[in-house]
This record gives sequence, C-alpha cells and structure tokens, in this order.
Amino acid sequence: MLEDFIRFARKLYPQQDFIPLHAPYFAGNESAYVQATLDSTFVSSVGEYVDKFEQAIAKYTGAKHAIATVNGTAALHIALKLAGVQTGDEVITQSLTFIATCNAISYCNAQPVFVDVSADTLGLDVHSLADFLAEHAEVRDDGVCWNKHSQRPIRACVPMHSLGFPVKLAGLKALCEQYHIALVEDAAESLGSYYHGQHTGTQGLLAAISFNGNKIITTGGGGMILTNDEQLAKQAKHITTTAKVPHRWRFEHDQIGYNYRMPNLNAALGLAQLEALPGYVDNKRATAKAYQDWGKQQGLHFIAEQPESRANYWLNALLLDDAQTQENWLEQSNAAGVMTRPLWIPMHQLDLYQQAQHTPMPITEDLAQRLINVPSSVRHD
Repeated sequence: MLEDFIRFARKLYPQQDFIPLHAPYFAGNESAYVQATLDSTFVSSVGEYVDKFEQAIAKYTGAKHAIATVNGTAALHIALKLAGVQTGDEVITQSLTFIATCNAISYCNAQPVFVDVSADTLGLDVHSLADFLAEHAEVRDDGVCWNKHSQRPIRACVPMHSLGFPVKLAGLKALCEQYHIALVEDAAESLGSYYHGQHTGTQGLLAAISFNGNKIITTGGGGMILTNDEQLAKQAKHITTTAKVPHRWRFEHDQIGYNYRMPNLNAALGLAQLEALPGYVDNKRATAKAYQDWGKQQGLHFIAEQPESRANYWLNALLLDDAQTQENWLEQSNAAGVMTRPLWIPMHQLDLYQQAQHTPMPITEDLAQRLINVPSSVRHD
C-alpha cells in the first residue's frame, strides 16, 4: 500500500526527484511587480503595493477591511488585542493547532483553554465547546463570560480552519454570541475556503490570514487582519504602524504600538500571487479529488470538505489505521523522497501548556497519532 502511494505521488508530481509537501509557485507577475517596487525604492512598509494588496484581499474575501501585517502570528496577536483580550483573560481554542495560535494568546498575557476538535473538519468542535461552556462558563451581571473553575474572564474563542477545511462556524458563532465571547477566526491556512458561501475569516469579529512561504499564496512572510468593523480596522492599522500619529515629519505616538506592517516588497509579491489564486484553488481541488478517488480504490480515507463548505485543500490529509502505521509511512515515504508529515503535537501535550484547562481530547489525540499530510503543491507542467 505504501509503495502504491509513493508511485501515485510521483505520478501527480512527475518532474520532481524530491516531492515537497507544499512549494510556492511563481508563474505570473511576481518578478515584474517586485522589480517595480525595487525601482520605486519604496521597499519597506510604505508603498502602493501594500494598499493594493489590502484592497484586493478585501475584495476577494468579501471582508470590508483588510490590514496587512508582517506575518500571520502578528495578525492574530493584534486581532486578539482588538477583541479585548488582556492580561489574565482566557481564550478558548483547539489543542490541535500550530503553536502560533497559542503564541498569539500568550503575547496578550492570556491563558489558552483547549476544547476538542471534530473528526470531519479537524477544527474546533461545536459539541465539545457547548459541553465546556455549559459546565464551566457563566455570563455575570457585568456582561462578561466568566470561567467558574478559574475565576477568569473568557474573552475570546479562536477556531482554526485547519489545513483549509472550514470549521462549522454557524454553531460556534451562536455559542459565542450566547456567552458574550468574541469570535476570532484563525484563517491562516484557509484563503480560498468558504462556509455556506461566505469566505472564511469574515464571520467572526476579526480574523487572521497567513502568507508564509508554504501557504496557498505567499508574500515570503506576511499576514492579514480581516474585519467588517470600521473602527477596529482603523485601530488595527494604527497600532501595527507603531501607533504613529500622522504628520509630515514629526514622530508622535499616542499608545503602545507594534512594528507589524507588511513591507511593500512583500505586498508586491502577494498581489501577483493573488491574481493566480482562483486557478491555484481549482488546481488543488483537482489534486484532492485525485487523492480521494485513488484512496477509495485502495481502501484509504482522505479528509474531505463537508457539504456546507468549499475547501481550498491547502494540504491533503490521509487518515491511517494507527500510530505505528503512521510512523512507518512517515519514515518510508520521506526516505523515498516523497515528503509527508504528521499534524502538530497537541498543545495540551506540550510542556508549555500541560497545566492549561482542557476538555477530554479523544479526537485530537487520535488524529495526532493517525493523520499525515501528503504532497499538495500546485501542479504544473
């Protein structure tokens, strides 16, 4: 079976001796736009391509506002701050996530609380969240949701659209509204994904996108904050630009700010990549179908989008029988030059967060021991 998979992966990516998990692809206006930026000398955080990229992302996603940042973690950090997360607060999220989600929470001096994920979306599970809130949360007279266990405010909830598969936002959003909790979407991996016909990252109060080198489109390093709230958008742009008060020459700052703005050079690359994104999504969805069709013939299960969703299939995911099978596939496929990887070590199992409150984690722990990601780059001749 494993040998068949290696042969099939090489059939999908025939030109490559080593097949990476996800490589960037540059075949459009990238060189022209980057060269134009170099010629302009505006290569840092001031320049026309930053504005153009923000406007283009807002238009593509349907968000009213998009604010470019230096990376996705910075975007999530600022999104959490703007959602009101502060020292001593708690933020509910999933344990099956990349460490950046928890890093952003920690930057706010807040504590993560982990709930389980859904086996069909890989993202935060509505039922696990509902059970946790029913047992531990209460909205008090101050209008704030409090954790009865820790006596801390529960300020935000951060579901992650893992690998580009949208979480079931409708149920999560309803729970957050019921308990007065801000919904902040970690859409780092889901540019080009939709839930009920609406782009991910546009149904919560704020969201964060990543344009790291391994994402569906890249700016080299970069991120984006999405919001439909005009005041939050203005504040996001202000504090990510070191909270500098606009003036032709005077350096005046009115609050603690962050040097988080995306450089013009990166935005130029991103704008060219965004022009090709619809084709990339179609290409990756075709690759996902090829994996799924082949998997059915082999009796293997690849994670697929849910009926209410349209996934970008950033990374295809294969669910194996057990931990030993996962280890064998990882060892032998990588030795054969076909890159695979497991999902992340669950956050509640890291020394950093072992003391964090969490629900039972049967799905999270099972997926971590059985799932592998397989090569998912945009295919080209």
